[in-house]
Amino acid sequence: MKSDRLLSILLLLQTRGRVPARELAERLEVSVRTIYRDVDALSASGVPVYAERGRHGGIELLTGFRTDVTGLTADESRALFVLAAQGAHAALGLDAALGSALRKVMAALPAPHRPAAEATSRRVLVDATRWKGGPQPIVDLDTLQGAVFSDRRLLLRYRHGGDTEAHTYTVDPYGLVSKAGVWYLVADRRGTPQLFRADRVRAATLLADPVRRRPGVELADAWEVLRRQVEERPGGVEVTVRVRREHLDMFRRLTASMLTAPPEEEGDGAWVTARLSYGVLREVRGLLLFADRVEVLAPPQARAELARAAASVTELYRQGG
Repeated sequence: MKSDRLLSILLLLQTRGRVPARELAERLEVSVRTIYRDVDALSASGVPVYAERGRHGGIELLTGFRTDVTGLTADESRALFVLAAQGAHAALGLDAALGSALRKVMAALPAPHRPAAEATSRRVLVDATRWKGGPQPIVDLDTLQGAVFSDRRLLLRYRHGGDTEAHTYTVDPYGLVSKAGVWYLVADRRGTPQLFRADRVRAATLLADPVRRRPGVELADAWEVLRRQVEERPGGVEVTVRVRREHLDMFRRLTASMLTAPPEEEGDGAWVTARLSYGVLREVRGLLLFADRVEVLAPPQARAELARAAASVTELYRQGG
């Protein structure tokens, strides 16, 4: 609707200052000509907005002009109060700020929308953490945030999964991403995007050097590239297992990210066949968690890897006795 578009233009200009007409057109999915017509409509309604042509031109509000916008729709009002788990805000030190902001939004809402917004905050909760994920490690995001918001480089001491020693990297941060309750730093290392799990950062030092991001690349762009790499990379080891039927639900929950297809539940036998994908062979050792409730059928090297791990555990406890 045109009224919604006019409000969006007003909010963007109030937040961003001068914005090129082409950028407004792309954001609002209309033509540049339509944007200029909307600017004329805003001006006719008394909004001090003007356009400057040329390479460095754009559309801008008169300096000092502000407006209190309370024309939120009912759905927009409710959407603001569907919040992620409090842990995400607490990790960033924003719990108090979030509560204060929502109180201000509630006060600014049109009166008819307040009951629905308040009910939404009480009746809908988004918890991004997994079931039975175990205690979450304490993550210190202060230094990582400092680098992200001050546009400075970071010196990291970082331990990769499966490594016993930490490595030292100088990185150029784009931002922080919370994925399923896990915080990641998205950064370039030597000009290549890379993910760093915040709970594996052993030390972080804010450097004096300004960040060196690739031109035109934003956090969302870098994250999309990395997300696709993780989700689309082929598994290094395809493993076939059989699971005792009575433990199938637990097996599904704990191996959901490795399952390549739903377990085959045909028949009424005591065992169910499932197929998993692992990045490296050593990762199959995680199946020891299930003891004799899960048996690896193939490939032979996966069975051998589990046998070596089980023998090592047996030897450890034999010595302890």
